[in-house]
Amino acid sequence: VKIIVALLFSVIVAVSDKHTSLWGALFLAVAAVIVARLRTKEVISRLLVVNSFIFLLWLMLPFTFPGEKVYTLGSLGISQEGIKYALLITIKSNSIILVGIAFLSTSSIFNLVHALRHLHLPDKLVQLFFFTYRYIHTIHSEYIRLNNALKIRGFKPQTNLHTYKTYAYLVGMMLVRSYDRSKRVYNAMLCRGFKGKFWTLNHFVSKKADFAAGIVMISCIMGLVLLS
Repeated sequence: VKIIVALLFSVIVAVSDKHTSLWGALFLAVAAVIVARLRTKEVISRLLVVNSFIFLLWLMLPFTFPGEKVYTLGSLGISQEGIKYALLITIKSNSIILVGIAFLSTSSIFNLVHALRHLHLPDKLVQLFFFTYRYIHTIHSEYIRLNNALKIRGFKPQTNLHTYKTYAYLVGMMLVRSYDRSKRVYNAMLCRGFKGKFWTLNHFVSKKADFAAGIVMISCIMGLVLLS
């Protein structure tokens, strides 16, 4: 239910272009985060990552988007349409991210993979998602270890050929070690009888509360459709 609602919400918000529906979507997204009782620091830290990229759009769109000029800064003009377009992107992005945080981050990776299988997604796609999530932290730890080894040997990044070569070697070593680790993991899975499919021992059981929550959330999404 969470995945379906999050997907529907994201699609509706992405295709909508009216401020009333988008502000309503942002309100629903914030309400979902509050109901999920997530830590404020974690939510803000994730939003900062997204909005750091959106900030770059604010530095470009108002100056480059054609339209009526509302302010002139030297030879550059700030267009009203550019500001509106940047605001639309900001509201859409934050609404979708907040709903994703509220609905998906509150479930374990195993429950998400289980739900994706019940939605009849291809097994290879589900497995790719699972292993990417499972080993991205391991690969990052490997990068930290190699980077610390460079610092111990006195490496200081500069804008010269030696630095570029060092980073190229670092990326190459990361690829080699990631490939070696993937082979070891795959061989270990084969030893345990893996035949290309994950079997689940415990299946989901639909309850009345799940149906009620789904109806409420879909009704809210339909309200956004009517507003748009």
